Amino acid sequence: MKQEKTVSPIVENNRSAESRLSQCDLDECFDEACDHQEEERLSLMGNAVYSLLQGIGEDPEREGLLMTPERVAKSLRFLTKGYEQDPEELLMKALFTESYDEMVLVKDIDLYSMCEHHMLPFFGKAHVAYIPDGKIVGLSKIPRVVEVFARRLQVQERLTQQIRDAIQNVLNPRGVAVVIEATHMCMVMRGVEKQNSVTTTSAMSGDFMTSQSTRSEFLRLIGSH
Repeated sequence: MKQEKTVSPIVENNRSAESRLSQCDLDECFDEACDHQEEERLSLMGNAVYSLLQGIGEDPEREGLLMTPERVAKSLRFLTKGYEQDPEELLMKALFTESYDEMVLVKDIDLYSMCEHHMLPFFGKAHVAYIPDGKIVGLSKIPRVVEVFARRLQVQERLTQQIRDAIQNVLNPRGVAVVIEATHMCMVMRGVEKQNSVTTTSAMSGDFMTSQSTRSEFLRLIGSH
């Protein structure tokens, strides 16, 4: 039978243990004040983690785990913060009129996301290119778009397409190309346990679809590390 519990014992235990934990307490980046809704979310998630710890046979009340529900809740909120950000709005804030009409490529963008099937990480590199048609975007916005979509529960195939579509919709360029190369922990840590496997996905539009030479140039450039 599932044990009854409330939020307050967890929070109270966490606070009383805080002074005893001198290491592994490296969550300074989560110190920002939370509004009431955020507190409710964290409490709900913390209680779920508490139940998970019980389910795997652990004792959530032992010293090393007293703050784990709170830590995991805050960590997941950070790792899924992309749900609260609009990637197209980010792009629109840095649009500029320019006559440049050659390929713009940002490659080797570090990417960290979570598989929606097992909620395990996948990580790797994204390579994003577009061919302007009168408009360019601030270069930092391209990695930001990758980050927004990656900070959601994802599958790599959809993530690749979402990045392409956001850039295509806002800039209306002559073409967009996205390639993601990633390692999935659901394949490395569990299941087939293939430690060296890498998954590559691509999504293209416009000139990258219709012009073999343009597509080949892009693939050659991302292959020259």
